[in-house]
Amino acid sequence: MKVESRIFEIITAFFFLCAIVYSVLTHEVVGMAGLFLTGGLSLIIGTYFRFVSRRLEERPEDNPEAEVSDGAGDVGFFSPGSYWPITLAGSAALVAISLAFFYVWSLVIAGVLLLISVGGLVFEYHLRPSDH
Repeated sequence: MKVESRIFEIITAFFFLCAIVYSVLTHEVVGMAGLFLTGGLSLIIGTYFRFVSRRLEERPEDNPEAEVSDGAGDVGFFSPGSYWPITLAGSAALVAISLAFFYVWSLVIAGVLLLISVGGLVFEYHLRPSDH
């Protein structure tokens, strides 16, 4: 996580520098506020990554002398044939369209479909505990 925090710290410095230069050159308030807020948001993310990186053990990405083979191994379990990502994408698109045209009735239906899709994706491989 140290690499990610360093990236966001560099982005933070870039946005604050751009905001200062922009405010000196243009005196335009909205763009200046947007650049300062963008720098602040990237500062929040970089600070979070820096805080989390102290509590985790070092990953191969954080070691400059690491080999490619150090990162080998299982990454996680990914479902080979799940339909839930498609339903999640479709319901999220329906939510976006409903918000764009502000159809409240469609937004309610899309919200329910989105919750069902998220629940289906999260609990796809959840097994009920045995009864003994």
